[in-house]
Amino acid sequence: MKTLRDLAEAVRDGSRLEIELGNFLDTFYLRPDEKSVQERPELLNGAHPQGPFIDALLAAVAEHLCRRYSLPKPGWAFESCRYLDRPFFAMKAPSFRATLLLESPMEFRSRNLFVTANALSRASEHASRRTATVAESDANDHG
Repeated sequence: MKTLRDLAEAVRDGSRLEIELGNFLDTFYLRPDEKSVQERPELLNGAHPQGPFIDALLAAVAEHLCRRYSLPKPGWAFESCRYLDRPFFAMKAPSFRATLLLESPMEFRSRNLFVTANALSRASEHASRRTATVAESDANDHG
């Protein structure tokens, strides 16, 4: 099972955040499990050039996924070191700032992270929802 702790370790060791986050989300969406977000990821502040940003991002991801999937929120996600002092905008162009301010999910906004509404969207999320819907429909048709 891929966890946020595993993701942080891989990024600390040189893997690209975008790749690791995508792999984590693909695994999570196929089988949402609180174990994948409960174990505290190592802080990357001081260990990675983007450490403070990644520390806040992982907390936002954990809290957001837990809310969406009705899982218990991990305590580590609310540590003060998991919040940015200065705003981070996912798109650098000033013309996008208003959009990001409006669209960012609350778990990101509260940490001064401004992303698009679908920042955590993956094809695997939609495929797993479709598979679940088809399975429910089949069960209802034959039940």
